[in-house]
Amino acid sequence: MSENTRVAIVTGGSSGIGRETAVRLGRDGFAVVIGYAGNKASAEQAVTEVEAAGGRAIAVQADVADEVAVTALFDRAEQEFGGVDVVINAAGIMPLAPLAELDLQVFDDVVRTNLRGTFVVDQQAGRRIRNGGAIVNISSSLTLLARPGYSAYAASKGGVEAITLILARELRGRDVTVNAVAPGPTATPLFLDGKPQELIDRIAAEPPLERLGQPSDIAEIIAFLAGPARWINGQVIYANGGSAA
Repeated sequence: MSENTRVAIVTGGSSGIGRETAVRLGRDGFAVVIGYAGNKASAEQAVTEVEAAGGRAIAVQADVADEVAVTALFDRAEQEFGGVDVVINAAGIMPLAPLAELDLQVFDDVVRTNLRGTFVVDQQAGRRIRNGGAIVNISSSLTLLARPGYSAYAASKGGVEAITLILARELRGRDVTVNAVAPGPTATPLFLDGKPQELIDRIAAEPPLERLGQPSDIAEIIAFLAGPARWINGQVIYANGGSAA
């Protein structure tokens, strides 16, 4: 591996936006560590796709909310590839229910994965990412769109945005950018699962571009922030095709 090869960790890299981002970074020549929660076969397939795109990749299982597992994830990246330059926080869960009906254990699970998970990964990134690096957290346009049923998910993502803006300022002097991408409805398993086609069609018709986002749409933005976009820092980029609150 060339000394100039940049190294990325992508949590949630076995599916959806995370997987598409890993492959997109592979096309840019990155070495990618794909963090995954439990689906080893999907993670290994993602490794194959990254390598086919021109990058190098390994898959490492890690619970993003477990600081011991996340420390080991960063250790593995450093052992395999020599360091970490880019960290993408794409792991997340999205159970839906009206606020008054949501089981509080489910709420705790959402906060644990989406908010604590981002915090734990960002904590390691803040300590270990190399100067000149980039951290990209995944928020959601639901923090603005306020769609019923998404209170727990949107609350967790509002916290992700707060973490992002503060960490960007805490890393002053390191030449490390920290930004969040806030997708609107995107055609991933996380979004599509359990929704009737009529609802999917109605949501897809809402933005002026009259379609759902594709994982590749979001991956392009993340790759831009991970690479050439050095003057974008401490920002939340809403990527939703023009959907309005």
